[in-house]
Amino acid sequence: MSRPYILGETSLTTVRDAAYDVAILPWGATEAHNLHLPYATDVIESERVAAESARFAWDHGARVVVLPAIPFGVNTGQLDVPFCINMNPSTQAALLGDVVRSLAPHGIRKLVILNGHGGNDFRQMIRELQPSTPILLCAVNWYASVDPKAYFDEPGDHAGELETSTMMAIAPDLVAPLSSAGPGRARRFRVRALREGWAWAPRRWTAVTDDTGVGNPAKSTADKGRRFFDDACRQIGEFLIELAQADPGAMYE
Repeated sequence: MSRPYILGETSLTTVRDAAYDVAILPWGATEAHNLHLPYATDVIESERVAAESARFAWDHGARVVVLPAIPFGVNTGQLDVPFCINMNPSTQAALLGDVVRSLAPHGIRKLVILNGHGGNDFRQMIRELQPSTPILLCAVNWYASVDPKAYFDEPGDHAGELETSTMMAIAPDLVAPLSSAGPGRARRFRVRALREGWAWAPRRWTAVTDDTGVGNPAKSTADKGRRFFDDACRQIGEFLIELAQADPGAMYE
C-alpha cells in the first residue's frame, strides 16, 4: 500500500509534487527495556505512532510527512548498561539544527518532534533554534498525549504496563513472555525533595533498578495497548490537522 506521507517509502517523483506543510520527526532511544522488551522499543513506538497519526491526518487532507526516526537518545544515566547508546543533548541540538536547515528551503512550515523517550527534552533546544528558522518548531511526547491512567492499572515509567502493552499491540513478535520479565521495582531517592519530585537530579539506572525496568509489566495486555495506541494516534492526528491549517504568523487569538 502506498504511503506518500512516509518519506522513507517515497520516491522523488511523489515528493517533488507533494507540497508537504508539516514534517514529523520521530525520536527514540536505544536502551534496555527490562528483560522482555527490545532495545529499540522507544524507536518502534515513536515510528508507529508517527505513521498512524500521519495517516489519520493525511486522510483528512493535511499534507504531512514522517521523516526517518532518530534512534539514539539521552542515556547518560545508563552508560554502565551494555549497549545503551547515549547521545548527549548538545549532539541532539546540533542534529536537530541540521535537520531543520535541510527542511527550510523545501516548503516545510512546521516541524513536530515526536518523542518516545523520557530522557529526551527538546524544549530548550527549540527555544534556542526557533529565532534562527522560519519553521515553527513543536515537540510532543506521544505517550503523554492522552492520560495513561485511563488505560492502565500501573502505567510505569520505563518498560512497565504502558510500554509493554503498547508493544504487545504493535510489535508482538518482539515481546518476550511476561514470565521472563523482571518486576520493574525501583528504589527511591533517600533525599525527600528528590523523592517527592519538586527537586530533580538524574537517576543512575543500575542503582535504581535491577532489571532496567521502572514499573511492573505484569498486568500488560495487547488490548490495553491497542486502545491506548489508537487514542494517542487520533489525538496527535487531530493536532497535526489543526497545525497544518494554522498560519505560523498568526498563532494567537
